[in-house]
Amino acid sequence: MMHDTTDVFVIGGGPAGLAAALAARQRGLQVTVADSCTPPIDKPCGEGLMPDSVAALRRLGVNLPMHEAYRFRGIRFLGGALSSEAEFPEAFGIGLRRTILHRVMVEHAERAGVQMMWNAVVTGLNDRGVLVRNQLFPARWIVAADGGSSQTRRWAGLELHRKKDQRYTFRQHYKIAPWSDFVELHWGPNCQIYITPIAVNRVCVALISRNSALRLEDALPYFPAIAERLRGVDVASVERGAVSVTRKLARVCTDRVALIGDASGGVDAITGEGLCLAFQHATRLAECLASGSLARYPEAHRSVALRPAMMARMLLLLENRETLRQRVLRTFVKDPRVFTRLLATHVGEGSHLDFAASGLALGWKLLTV
Repeated sequence: MMHDTTDVFVIGGGPAGLAAALAARQRGLQVTVADSCTPPIDKPCGEGLMPDSVAALRRLGVNLPMHEAYRFRGIRFLGGALSSEAEFPEAFGIGLRRTILHRVMVEHAERAGVQMMWNAVVTGLNDRGVLVRNQLFPARWIVAADGGSSQTRRWAGLELHRKKDQRYTFRQHYKIAPWSDFVELHWGPNCQIYITPIAVNRVCVALISRNSALRLEDALPYFPAIAERLRGVDVASVERGAVSVTRKLARVCTDRVALIGDASGGVDAITGEGLCLAFQHATRLAECLASGSLARYPEAHRSVALRPAMMARMLLLLENRETLRQRVLRTFVKDPRVFTRLLATHVGEGSHLDFAASGLALGWKLLTV
């Protein structure tokens, strides 16, 4: 059986796939989204949207329900006895449950006229389109948004990697009022915990490390301040884990199949920019689809990923270098403007040259701290 032709068939109905669908609809393209799950789809993550993520969503027509969310005004680094914070230059970030984000994006996609296919298992690609349980759905373009282990990427012959590194994340929610309107990144021995306020009575606590066996319960003794705050506090969810992959592919598209979101690569979760990358890639991809060619998508994809990739490399340099990490924190404490400039360029307030200049300023400060 063959179905009606669509302009764009998106494989994967998570935030990346929905963003691609919304961006394509803004340009008048017919869009179908298929996913093997049913909404709302959850995924372990830090659940904080940086200001550039919020802005990218608004450009897609998505306004987040603030009564179900929590505003945060910056990032705080903590390591040992040292603590330093930086505020975002203008806007604010938003913490909210991943399931709420997904629900809202689904609602916007449905109102925009995207055809949604839930509990639909994609079984392959075809010269004319996509096979869903071996039924052909003709499509001019195919967008793979089916995650880091993308099957579509393999079907399209885009699996060749230039770089791949991975760490492990575990996330749990606690029934406690946020004690800060900052996202806190706590540095420990070979691991980090970041805490995001997501509601007036909830925080999200996420652990990242290279040890797949390390769980939050095991890591908390390394972070006595967090352990003390959470002592006796009820949990609001089961602990869930995921793999955080730093991935660079040799190619992100063919002449008719494009990768987006985690399927197209990614940066370590420590940057907090995974969703923002997907939203910004969605806009660039839709521009290419509307032009009738994917020829410009690889460069657009690379350009968007450059800044968070540089930040990820900078932060991961501190992962197993206690002395360097302490010097960086002392630098931030001594001159908070260095941290503020880095954060501003990280969330898009400035060019790549500004980011490089901020990095050089940090290097100089490290020599003189």
